[in-house]
Amino acid sequence: MLGLKLPTDPRWVNIVEKNVDEILTDHAYCEQKAASTAISLIVSFPEYPELVEEMIALSREEMGHFKMVHDKIIARGKTLGRDRKDDYVLQLVTFFPKGGSRTTQLVHRLLYAALIEARSCERFRLLSEELEDKELAEFYHKLMISEASHYTMFLKFARHYGNRNEVDKKWQDLLEYEAEIVKNLGRNETIHG
Repeated sequence: MLGLKLPTDPRWVNIVEKNVDEILTDHAYCEQKAASTAISLIVSFPEYPELVEEMIALSREEMGHFKMVHDKIIARGKTLGRDRKDDYVLQLVTFFPKGGSRTTQLVHRLLYAALIEARSCERFRLLSEELEDKELAEFYHKLMISEASHYTMFLKFARHYGNRNEVDKKWQDLLEYEAEIVKNLGRNETIHG
């Protein structure tokens, strides 16, 4: 369903299980960054009312997810750690050249967002199926469903605002590039790493 070209190595879950506090901190910041992305799209492209409406709703939802993850951290007797670089995202966003028309810039940002959500959804599915902590597994199952709808929403907007054939080609090219990135990740207790 997600179209990812390379699945996450299932052994990644073993790394997560040894470092649950770290993955929760990373996950909390991923949710915060997703909310920031939605707000940034509103600020950058206010002339698209449909997009603005969806991004308002998304920013609220993502901050709600941030709170849910933060609550899990507090319930475990921990505090939110510091944010760290997301090497996956830093590499991913170098794929499309900078510049171009506003529409091209919008489409590229929407495609990046769609892929980040798709990979998050895939990782959450793994956590929901493989974690020994059943409460945490159920938590990730619920979030997985939400991430899937985010991925499809971003892709739908990219296809709506851009030329469908061009967008689909860019999407496939980005998926291939992302698979190369993922080959070198999956060794850290981070959502994308």
